[in-house]
Amino acid sequence: MGLSVRAGIAAYSDRVPASPPRLFPLWLASLLSVVAGLALTTAFPSLAWWPMAFPAVVLALATLVGRGVWGSVLCGLLFGLSFFLVNVSFTGRYLGPIPWIALSVLEAALVAIASIPISLAYRWMPRLLPGPWGRTLVLALVVAGLWTAREVLVGTFPYGGFPWARLGMTQADSPLARVSSWTGISGLTFLMVFVCAAALEVIRLRRRAVWAAIPAAVVAVVLFALPAFPTTANGTLRVGWVQGNGPAGYFDSRTADAVLDAQLKATAPIANERMDVLLWPEGGVDSDPTHNSATAAVLDAVSAQVQAPLLMNAATERGADVFNSSMMWLDGAGATQTYDKRHPVPFGEYVPDRDFFYALAPDLVGLIQRGYTPGTAAPVMSVAGTTVGLAICFDVIYDDVVHDAARDGASVYLLQTNNADFRGTDENLQQLAFARMRAIETGRAVVNLSTVGTSQVIAPDGSVIAGLAGDEPGAAVTDVPLRTGLTPAVVIGDGVQVALVAGSLVALAGAGGVLLWRRRRYAKTPAPAGGTGVDVERG
Repeated sequence: MGLSVRAGIAAYSDRVPASPPRLFPLWLASLLSVVAGLALTTAFPSLAWWPMAFPAVVLALATLVGRGVWGSVLCGLLFGLSFFLVNVSFTGRYLGPIPWIALSVLEAALVAIASIPISLAYRWMPRLLPGPWGRTLVLALVVAGLWTAREVLVGTFPYGGFPWARLGMTQADSPLARVSSWTGISGLTFLMVFVCAAALEVIRLRRRAVWAAIPAAVVAVVLFALPAFPTTANGTLRVGWVQGNGPAGYFDSRTADAVLDAQLKATAPIANERMDVLLWPEGGVDSDPTHNSATAAVLDAVSAQVQAPLLMNAATERGADVFNSSMMWLDGAGATQTYDKRHPVPFGEYVPDRDFFYALAPDLVGLIQRGYTPGTAAPVMSVAGTTVGLAICFDVIYDDVVHDAARDGASVYLLQTNNADFRGTDENLQQLAFARMRAIETGRAVVNLSTVGTSQVIAPDGSVIAGLAGDEPGAAVTDVPLRTGLTPAVVIGDGVQVALVAGSLVALAGAGGVLLWRRRRYAKTPAPAGGTGVDVERG
């Protein structure tokens, strides 16, 4: 029996190439995983060294080549920890290290789990397609798809996910940002990782891969040379926007209506200028004007003075539910249009499974008294005959909100945010970079307004039209360009993610299935004289 099994295994081994060897011993791969994670953080603001995304990805992939399941989990975990502990360190600004560490460990654990399929691709695909073209093209495509699938996992699970650290978002200052108008953010991530994965195979194959490097080289050229998809100019919208710099943080000491008073004071210099709409940031009003008549009267007066509707934001109550609401306020009519934030921040704006987490950390969970309900309304409003798209703070990192607004006819985005809880960190700069990427992706101008800054008016090509520095009050009136027409990124929408995730997983499963079939086939050998054959499926 033993001879028969060994003969079958030998026959299989003779016909199927071996898995690629590990590039590094586990101890060195672990160290390099940490280096890769730290390198990737430098591609995000405040440093925003966008070219660093490429060597960081190459290094992260190299640590997974030839790794087993537990080795890939360890390398993925270390990569994720070194990246997230730095990149989202702002989450510990007020609540201390526990939320910061918990979020980083959770995200790193998801990265670790999703590293297993990537390592399997490096083990299986070269056995099916061992030639240079198979490795620099097919293997690189599968790896890029699996990396994108990993971003989708982190961005959707649990509790709606946290798509803060997508690779494509690092390119706001790069020529590659224009590609997002064709492919969306996930498509840009895929193409970047494909180039990196192909480059890694070229390095490993050396001279044998000269011609096989052509597809990746063509993609690299396209990434840098492709212009943004053109949208059509359609006039301007005159927007007054006010950064009040009031005490808008969750734990800021303040008197009643202190944030509203700061907004009023900062608005005064532009109150007599002509405008189509006056924009205030998220949390710019610290009482519910739908229930507080005094606040409503103040907002009526503001709208009357500027002779335009006021797009403001406050927490509102409807029955037992509390919403983070943006309202188009008009003198004498009140809130004529309302959009409620679709993606309240878990453990920031509400606590999921509150009883469970309260039992684990009662002091921390007890600090978070509010519990916002997710909104369901379309993220658009109409002003001066123009449809404007909306997103409230972290809404901007979710594709559905941004894409839905464009599909519903938005010609410009008016984004409201409150970064007061993260003063002195990189959070506001990272979010601002995401807003710039959204402008390029949709081909529309964006007004990204914060309570405390940094606030900017961003052109459809991602350039900055006007801005206000952080941590100081200010106001301006800007003619913001309007655009019509949908970019391919918006038209395709989630189809890009579905195709990339499904395609890469099907390809990996198919490769595994073929190798298993081959192994079983070659393991069946004729029985020795006087005996019975052995089938590895049974033995």
